[in-house]
Amino acid sequence: MNMFRSIAALLVLSMSLMSVTVSAANTNSSGNPVYEVEAPHAYAIVADVVIARPLLIAATVIGAGLFVVTLPFTAMGGGIGRTGHALVVEPGKAAFVRCLGCTKDGYNNHDE
Repeated sequence: MNMFRSIAALLVLSMSLMSVTVSAANTNSSGNPVYEVEAPHAYAIVADVVIARPLLIAATVIGAGLFVVTLPFTAMGGGIGRTGHALVVEPGKAAFVRCLGCTKDGYNNHDE
């Protein structure tokens, strides 16, 4: 029963870390975000759904677990932000912010 509680706590922690909002880094001179429109092929979308997304989601969950395990050591070294960004945010952005089949993170603006 103790193992079940540990796994449940890890899943809750990882899901809460995934809800962090991500803002667009590229902006134009008026401050509006700049979006690049990609038009991926069907095979890229299928490969993304079947192979890449499950691996990226697993990497995010494993990274969140590693982040929690290494948190005392990174706190002593002062690298909590960098470690969290590398282990949790980057795989999470690639898994949940990138469009299917696209190669770059960010939401596409197809209406312009």
